[in-house]
Amino acid sequence: MTHVPPSREPDAGAMPLATLTTALDVVVPVYNEERDLAPCVRKLHADLTGTFPYRFRITIADNASTDRTREVAEALAAEYPEVVSVHLPDKGRGRALSAVWSASDAQVLAYMDVDLSTDLAALAPLVAPLLSGHSDVAIGSRLARGARVVRGPRREFISRCYNLILRGALAARFSDAQCGFKAIRADVARRLLPHVEDTGWFFDTELLVLAERAGARIHEVPVDWVDDPDSRVDVVATAIADLKGVARVARGLLTGRIPIAELRAQLGRAPLEPATPGVPEGLFRQLVRFAAVGVASTLAYLLLFVVLRGGLGAQGANLVALLVTAIANTAANRRFTFGVRGGRHIGRHQFEGLVVFALGLALTSGSLALLHRFGGTAEVVTVVGANLLATVLRFLLLRNWVFRNTGAGS
Repeated sequence: MTHVPPSREPDAGAMPLATLTTALDVVVPVYNEERDLAPCVRKLHADLTGTFPYRFRITIADNASTDRTREVAEALAAEYPEVVSVHLPDKGRGRALSAVWSASDAQVLAYMDVDLSTDLAALAPLVAPLLSGHSDVAIGSRLARGARVVRGPRREFISRCYNLILRGALAARFSDAQCGFKAIRADVARRLLPHVEDTGWFFDTELLVLAERAGARIHEVPVDWVDDPDSRVDVVATAIADLKGVARVARGLLTGRIPIAELRAQLGRAPLEPATPGVPEGLFRQLVRFAAVGVASTLAYLLLFVVLRGGLGAQGANLVALLVTAIANTAANRRFTFGVRGGRHIGRHQFEGLVVFALGLALTSGSLALLHRFGGTAEVVTVVGANLLATVLRFLLLRNWVFRNTGAGS
């Protein structure tokens, strides 16, 4: 790893950081970015020099580039004392971030994508709460209120679906897992990084989930973000890898393989309220009531499907039966499972319930389509099994998205 040169002295009157301490290390992970690297680093360096009052470093993390990226990075490091070039022999954005962050002596560790899709005006609001000690992790969010985003409908749809999956499967509360604009306090990173397994694009999500579960305070900054039309990210391959990562982390949390209690203790983040170990408050009661509503809904669905099958066909009967029972199911769970009474937000709850319904429809309809394509005969068994899987997904989404932060009397 290249020797880290000394950074510039902080301005007089700066916040009381140690004289020889680097306050901020901004990592720019790159792979075959010989064209965009120099403009990015020059712009970032100029911005930090003009606006950031403390010692900083820009670290170019070249993960196994095969073009002239390493040569460009070393030239920039020779030109600017605050720029460091690090070359890693193996590819992977997560691997590069973990390696550089683990070795850095800075108080706050950040990273941003080389395309500078995120406006640098958000950098100061990103790191300020970490330097002050108020927050532990900070993320730029394209989905937070106040963000201004320019990107195509395909990327927008994929991003929102991904974050919906995170809310349902991992109970995530942060709004945007994959915006390439994040920062973390170094002491928090040292605790979390040994438990982050992913070395690619899922690295961000895994780190955020662990931080949130360990009780870290996550600060979100709405950003101005413009999609890079020349991005070389393979969206489909990345999406598949991310879904595998979600399943792995969910399994690790469920089995206790990820030591959340230990991380909480290390970070000094005890829960605000006492709870049964490993069981969120009210979860058992909600599961029992949801199961009762779910059994009734499944029986009603099956009855409707059988009755309507002859006149509407399998797909039509599935659509009508699932829609009717979805509306009734949302209303019943709103009242009995999650204790939400009154008419406030009822329209929003039903709308979000219909979004969950659409996911269930996709699951059951997809199962029917596959059954017919490959010549299966157990139609009712298949559709009931798919509906049961949709029911599990429904509970997770209702609890962690639709009825989150609502309660009796709402």
